[in-house]
Amino acid sequence: MNGEDLRILKKNVYGLNKRGDEHSTSELVCIPCRQGCLVENDDTPIRCGLHVSIAGKIDRAVDRAVARSCDTFQIFTRNPRSWRSRRLRRDDATEFRRKVRLTGMTPIFAHLPYLANLSSPNKTIHRRSVRALIQELDRCKALDISYIVVHLGSHLGKGRKLGIERVTEAINTALDSSESRATILLENTAGTGNSIGSSFRDLQEIIDRVCKSRVAVCFDTCHAFAYGYDLRDLRSVEATVSQLENSLGLNLIALVHANDSKGELASRIDRHEHIGLGYIGEEGFRAILHTEALRRLPIILETPIDMPGADEANLRRIREFAM
Repeated sequence: MNGEDLRILKKNVYGLNKRGDEHSTSELVCIPCRQGCLVENDDTPIRCGLHVSIAGKIDRAVDRAVARSCDTFQIFTRNPRSWRSRRLRRDDATEFRRKVRLTGMTPIFAHLPYLANLSSPNKTIHRRSVRALIQELDRCKALDISYIVVHLGSHLGKGRKLGIERVTEAINTALDSSESRATILLENTAGTGNSIGSSFRDLQEIIDRVCKSRVAVCFDTCHAFAYGYDLRDLRSVEATVSQLENSLGLNLIALVHANDSKGELASRIDRHEHIGLGYIGEEGFRAILHTEALRRLPIILETPIDMPGADEANLRRIREFAM
């Protein structure tokens, strides 16, 4: 699909024109499922939100989440592309907690900075990554954030066994070194390069070696699909959820990252797409959102922000699919 075709599709489906203006809800076009509604409607509201910016001051993230009608949200508590971080001021942390308390949004999620590679065989990088995780746990304590999502990184060609050993060492060291009670959420990966955590088996092995009361899983739909776990229809979703249950236990899944996929099934391509416009598609997301094991969980969207209003449009879309 070329760029112009995609722009037209976004305009029709998401109600966004070239300037990013929104059509009225009555004008939104819904692409019908091949099989209609997959399951009966569920009146239980979903809890969904976005990854929002902390630009300016960290408490501004709460304002942005409210402005976008989030029920929950996720943030980087610091610059995600640098090893150095500014000290979190006590007044800023207090204001963040105050605003969250006033909104009633819960739970709130932090995300470990991108540079961290908990699987790295390089001693310097691994040491820096562990330090970053400890610092992030401490910041979560100050902000009263209950969960921190982590990418597990890459073994850089040194083998899966070493990668898992390095991850478990990092997590255990960090948990022993911080007074925070935040839960570390291991995010499944798309299987690119030498990444750790793509399979449910990887996640199970890591969790078996760490403090289970302090570690759980963030299930990313794009990553799972790109690795090879099918999510395109109800039968596929049920099969994938069954594998999750058998490998990890559904009680260990604490968060869903809801992202469509620009890559095909088992492509190992980690590229997120707007909800319903990728290879998972509308039927897949309707199935995901009407599967109790996933619907009951907080949902964070990390979809592209390639047009003004894209975040709000994706939130409307996923709530529509959940009806």
